[in-house]
Amino acid sequence: MLTGIAHGAITVRDMEASIAFYTQALGFEKAFSIPRPETGEPWIEYMATGGGQFLELFYGGTEDNPWRDTLIGFNHFCMQVEDIYAIAKQVEDAGYPLTIRPKQGADGNWQAWVTDPNGVRIELMQIDPNSPQAQYYKNK
Repeated sequence: MLTGIAHGAITVRDMEASIAFYTQALGFEKAFSIPRPETGEPWIEYMATGGGQFLELFYGGTEDNPWRDTLIGFNHFCMQVEDIYAIAKQVEDAGYPLTIRPKQGADGNWQAWVTDPNGVRIELMQIDPNSPQAQYYKNK
C-alpha cells in the first residue's frame, strides 16, 4: 500500500544557488547529504520539505530543459502553504520574483508561482476549504 510521495528530485546546475533558494525562499531545511558511493564525491543534497517528505537535489546539471506546455512529462512541483500572502512575501523578500502573484485558481485554491534557479516551476498553493481537494479528503 502506498502511503504518500516520499520525495521529488531535480538535477541542478549550481548547488549553492539551489540550496539558497529552497532554504531562504521556501524555508526548507538542508537535511543531509549522500556522497557518490564509488568515489565519495558530492552527489545528492536532501532538503526536508515537511511532513516526512524531501526534495533531492542532484549535482551535475549542464543542459537546460526549458518548460513548455506541450512537453510530455514533468510540469511543476506544488507546495502546499498555510498563508499564500505570507509565502509570497517570504519569496520576494529573499530576492526571488514571483512569476504569478497570488490569485485564486479554477479549483478555488489560492496560488502563486515562482521559478527556481534551475528553471523548475513551483506552484505555491493555499487550500480553500471549499476546493475539490479539501472536499475529497473531508469526505474520506
